[in-house]
Amino acid sequence: MLRKDLLRVSRAGGGYQPQFAGREHRPLAARVIGTFQGHLGETRGDLEAALADLEAEAADFKLVRGFAALLEREASFETDAPVDPERVRTVVFEAAETIGVVTEGERREALESAGDSLDMASEVVDSSLFADLEHRQVLSDIDVPWTPDELLAQYNLSLAQTALFDATSVRIRSSNPKALISATKRLRLLYEIERTDEGRVVVVTGPTALFQATRRYGTRFARLLRTVVGAPEWSLEAAIDDRGTERVLRLSQADPLRAPDAEPVTDVTYDSDVEADFAARFEALDLDWGLQREPEPLATGTRVMIPDFAFDYRHADFRVYFEIMGFWTPEYVEKKLDQLEHLEDVEMVVAVDESLAAEADIEARDHRAIPYRDRVRVKDVVDVLRSYERELIDESAATLPDCLRPEANVCTLEAIAAEHGVSEAALEAVTFPEHERLGRTLVRPAVLEALEADLEEGLTLETVESRLEVHGLEETSAVLSKLGYRIEWEGLGGGVLRRPT
Repeated sequence: MLRKDLLRVSRAGGGYQPQFAGREHRPLAARVIGTFQGHLGETRGDLEAALADLEAEAADFKLVRGFAALLEREASFETDAPVDPERVRTVVFEAAETIGVVTEGERREALESAGDSLDMASEVVDSSLFADLEHRQVLSDIDVPWTPDELLAQYNLSLAQTALFDATSVRIRSSNPKALISATKRLRLLYEIERTDEGRVVVVTGPTALFQATRRYGTRFARLLRTVVGAPEWSLEAAIDDRGTERVLRLSQADPLRAPDAEPVTDVTYDSDVEADFAARFEALDLDWGLQREPEPLATGTRVMIPDFAFDYRHADFRVYFEIMGFWTPEYVEKKLDQLEHLEDVEMVVAVDESLAAEADIEARDHRAIPYRDRVRVKDVVDVLRSYERELIDESAATLPDCLRPEANVCTLEAIAAEHGVSEAALEAVTFPEHERLGRTLVRPAVLEALEADLEEGLTLETVESRLEVHGLEETSAVLSKLGYRIEWEGLGGGVLRRPT
């Protein structure tokens, strides 16, 4: 973005159209780049004087200043003095007070006295005295990342971003809506999605519609334009608050806008630290629920919403959507509540910041609300999922027969559950008349009899495990307990098979 005083827009016909730089401005862009490069090692004051000369020659001085503002961000200025200027000033002022400087000769005398104290020539003292003032600082490095054409592109994008900073709302169409919506969410912008005959329209709340965090929000809002212009086809229409007068800004792929030096916003994994923190802690639990980021859009009347997450039950075709309501304005909360009210046949859980006080309103719309402060408690979410899980287990258990007779001599409950498309918990009430249930394994008695003949006291744990493996058994402790054995540990020498005394 550029500073507001560098904004160049046309208000003709009640519009608000940025005055983009064109191909005809390429020589001017090249001269500004050359001016910076030619003043390497010179003072900021000299550089600004040269730029002022360019401004006097140019048709629009704001264009020169805009190019210069972008290049200055790539420049480094340093104080060029052998001794800290503050220290020099202290010594010089002390000498001047002693001498009582009034005339030029007395000034030279004070500088010489200070030079003696600092072991410096009086000329060096004089040049160092105010070397840290901004206009005296020296251009120490300038790494121009753009060609003249790229500087034009960077300027045009920055100009459009600056113009949009005064937007109250922006309506965006894109041939790549997925990338647009993803970037909007990840930049934590307030938005809604409308369904129209021409497709989806993303409506983003602009910075001037907010009463808090305007600068921070506006910066994130400006970054969204990089993603917008990255689509092959796009258009936007913004309502601009131009010092109390509402104007309309329209942009599209026909305008000279592209992102020349950075990729669109697609690499941020989560909208906020709250979401990232929740996702990391939830996935570490290894539950029977898979977590999906940004699931498919949900229709809510004439609009669309994309919840933050979806939980998919691993043992059935069942999905629970999860939305985190954080930094939202009262108006945006009201819109979200309206969307929730129009959701049909959807299981939705909403974690709502306590400051919004919207729990009752959410539950009145037949969705589950979980209040949070600073971070979402994973336990609260898991408790809700457990309630769904119990219902799903009961439903799947009702589809199973009272008893099952697996053909294999040895099989796991996990394999049986997968075969019947249920969770292991659904097998709790099922009996297996031809098998013993040892831990999470089913074993025919004949296998246990054959194994018992292979075991004897004194065998090492390694030998015991190899003999269990021959019979397809892995749950050593459960099997040995059934056969009346235990492993006795003998220091660091390993385990030995024993019968309890």
